[in-house]
Amino acid sequence: MSHVSSHSPHGQSPLRTVQVLGGGSAGSSAHVRSLAAGLVARGVRVTVCAPSEAERAYGFGDVGAHHLAVPRRSDPASVAALRVACADADLVHAHGLHAALRASLALHGRSIPLVVTWHTRSYAEGARAHLLRMLEKRVARAASVVLGTSSDLVDRARARGARDARLAAVSSLPRRPERRGAEDTGSHEGPENPGAFASTGNAGRPESAEDAERARLKIRAELGALDRPLLMAVGSLERHRGYDVLLDAAHAWLAHDPAPLLVIAGEGPERAALQRRIESEGLAVRLAGRRDDIAELLPAADVALLPSSWESRSLLAQEALHARVPLVATAVGGIPELVGEAAELVPYGDAPALARAVDRLLADPGRRAELRDLGSAQAASWPTEDATVAQVLSIYDELTGAF
Repeated sequence: MSHVSSHSPHGQSPLRTVQVLGGGSAGSSAHVRSLAAGLVARGVRVTVCAPSEAERAYGFGDVGAHHLAVPRRSDPASVAALRVACADADLVHAHGLHAALRASLALHGRSIPLVVTWHTRSYAEGARAHLLRMLEKRVARAASVVLGTSSDLVDRARARGARDARLAAVSSLPRRPERRGAEDTGSHEGPENPGAFASTGNAGRPESAEDAERARLKIRAELGALDRPLLMAVGSLERHRGYDVLLDAAHAWLAHDPAPLLVIAGEGPERAALQRRIESEGLAVRLAGRRDDIAELLPAADVALLPSSWESRSLLAQEALHARVPLVATAVGGIPELVGEAAELVPYGDAPALARAVDRLLADPGRRAELRDLGSAQAASWPTEDATVAQVLSIYDELTGAF
């Protein structure tokens, strides 16, 4: 495999790339920062076109990329700004549907290759669903290569007319830097809560087993779960997250003595409806709101829960396996290929199956220990940042004839 370097054997200029990011979920924003760092280190010139708040939060300039503030809008002024930014690019790489749409508009009439990464999929109903399909078709057909972060996204791109669709190598949990005063960015394009994983990473985790246990007990005391099992879910409070099913399952856990406490971290439009159900049905559930300390919260849980109707490379699933927390998740989207045998998988929408899976784990310390070890092994098998950059560079080589 050839790699682009800062100077070719024939003295050509370094490859010039533009990375286009919209609002960006936590995963896609951190991925672009990681990718930019790897490309710059290999001599590629990188310009990141993203909203100013994304630069403040993720620091693309800190890794040697040039940041150009471009709003997430698709109005003529924003597209014109993007068109100017891409004028001397050898290749443009857009991340997410909206970023890809704007990039395709900006590149109209030009022969600059466009690579598109679909990190997740958008959600829409009714007339908006038809519009979404049209946008996906336009983006898929405009791209030279579409990279999907899960096999079903690759299939989706092909169904929408992509000429070349491939499975993306995406490194496990690319880390967001600690940046003072940074605000989380994020569109509602993806299923993750943009702010939920703001402090994801190992930097704040305890270093010794004793410290880890003290931190765990402190978190459990704060949440009110010192003397009962703690279940945890993380993500935006939206319909596709499956929290209505999770509350259905919570009825079964009331029969336990003591009843497990279910904590859901995240914010969103379904909060009021969920809170009404919790109160009217007397459920042992706490809506914790938006939290910036998920990396500390999650290891305190006995079981992590992912009840979504669809996920690609779920940040919660990755974090749970890294943190050695047993995971119960729906067998949807990219979850089965992401977690392998390292989680209990249940059908989406099946509250009894979800409740039973949790009951079995709470009653079986041996199975929980087994899942912890399987999770560590599965996490170690995920692509590294170097592998991710290598795949992208090989595609850039193909499309630009760098060598």
